[in-house]
Amino acid sequence: MQKGMAQGIGAAVLAACLMMAPALLGPTSFTAARAACDPGDRIDNTTAEMAKKRAESAGYSDVHMTKKGCDNVWHGTAMKGGSSTRLAVLPSGEVTQEGD
Repeated sequence: MQKGMAQGIGAAVLAACLMMAPALLGPTSFTAARAACDPGDRIDNTTAEMAKKRAESAGYSDVHMTKKGCDNVWHGTAMKGGSSTRLAVLPSGEVTQEGD
């Protein structure tokens, strides 16, 4: 009886820890992006590092990808031709400058 009770308590503690872990660890960018999107939006698994590499291969330097939209477009800032610019990396891999 005591062994069964101990196992039940252990399972309850484990379940509580698993439920609390996201709150203690903070959201990942993927989770944060998904939370801001509509339920029907499909978030791909591209990362900021992947978008940064794509921008660098397009001739940008000092690239900082800051956020990913529900449309899977990465947004950030970079340098090109000695000027700072805002840019977007589209899901297709195309890198474009963002206007005002």
